[in-house]
Amino acid sequence: MSISKRELRSNITYKTVKVIRCLALFVSLRYLKLMDLNISKAKIYYDGLCILCSKEIEIYRKNPESYVFEFIDITLPSFNAEKEGLDPFKIHKVMHVRTRDGAILTAVDAFIYIWSLMPSYSWMARLAQISFIKWFMNIGYVCFATIRPLLPKKKRLCEDSPYCEKP
Repeated sequence: MSISKRELRSNITYKTVKVIRCLALFVSLRYLKLMDLNISKAKIYYDGLCILCSKEIEIYRKNPESYVFEFIDITLPSFNAEKEGLDPFKIHKVMHVRTRDGAILTAVDAFIYIWSLMPSYSWMARLAQISFIKWFMNIGYVCFATIRPLLPKKKRLCEDSPYCEKP
């Protein structure tokens, strides 16, 4: 089976166009990413000793869209809630996020904000803003926040943190 010069030329042209489109998309994404580096990042304050919390944060970190966040482990000895303008007791009870404009969001509102900044999760943010869905999410979050201190903690980090024994 032989391929004519015309078919070969059109096949090469198609592949070339496809490669050029991919490169253009890559370059435009990199350019947008560099532009966003000049914008202040949202801060996600999370419990690094909580196994479940850490798993979720790892999922966000692995996402290429996470460059808009700064991830702050509140259980590290170097973390100081007062310096961040946060209540040291409350920050260990519920998740906190500082938005790009400096506002503090907690619990379900914090998750909705995180999802709204990541295009691949934006559908979750829109869904979570429906009142009855948000109501159920709030109930679920309160239940989780209540049992979270009872969940197993990362053993290797417990030696360095004063929060292992905190209920």
